[in-house]
Amino acid sequence: MTAPSGKPPAVVPRHVAIIMDGNNRWAKRRGLPGPAGHRAGVEAVRSIMRSCRDNGVEVLTLFAFSSENWGRPRHEVRALLALLSRYLRTEVKQLREDGVRLRFIGERTRFSVRLQRLMEHAERSTAANREATVVIAVDYGGQWDIARAARRLAERAVSGELDPAAIDRSALAAELSLAELPLPDLCIRTGGDARISNFLLWHFAYSELYFTPTLWPDFGELEFARALADYSRRERRFGQREPDGLVASGDLDA
Repeated sequence: MTAPSGKPPAVVPRHVAIIMDGNNRWAKRRGLPGPAGHRAGVEAVRSIMRSCRDNGVEVLTLFAFSSENWGRPRHEVRALLALLSRYLRTEVKQLREDGVRLRFIGERTRFSVRLQRLMEHAERSTAANREATVVIAVDYGGQWDIARAARRLAERAVSGELDPAAIDRSALAAELSLAELPLPDLCIRTGGDARISNFLLWHFAYSELYFTPTLWPDFGELEFARALADYSRRERRFGQREPDGLVASGDLDA
């Protein structure tokens, strides 16, 4: 898969995170029930996973089920969880054969014991894979992630294991869900909304954001190539500026 120009993007993000939005609207526009949109969304996931492999993206993180999604109609929640369960039963073998490591982030305790076991099995059976990593965020929220990391540091400080004065950005980052992975270089949101909706709040501090009106089931390899091409044209400065030499944002008073 190449960029729309016919050439691969000059700069490829190591880690792409995607907010997959628009499944329900996709189904509604076609006069279909909501679950049909979610099923079509799974096909889009397969397509984007292939594109990541073809373009050399090392990590793909997908926002599949947010902590706020529990507030959706019960039948929709059941359909989403059933779809996740079916995906794990049918796709893990292929992921293992393709060398893809599967990981889950989020609060799992509200899921059924059966679904929790399926997630654990998927992680164990693909743990040794090194070709690529796919992270699925389920019952996840960025605020939850940061609060949990802060609580863990507080517990260590209370026990005497950690000096409170040693708590800094690095210490907090080490307790977050994606601590061992590179930070997301690019966040893509489909469906037309221009917000990150409590996803990876800490991790997106310097991520490039790409918003598209394309609904998730229609976000295929060509759309992904356009996002990568757009990313490759951006200049990432991480709070620094030119032309008088690179000056860190924290040194503006120097």
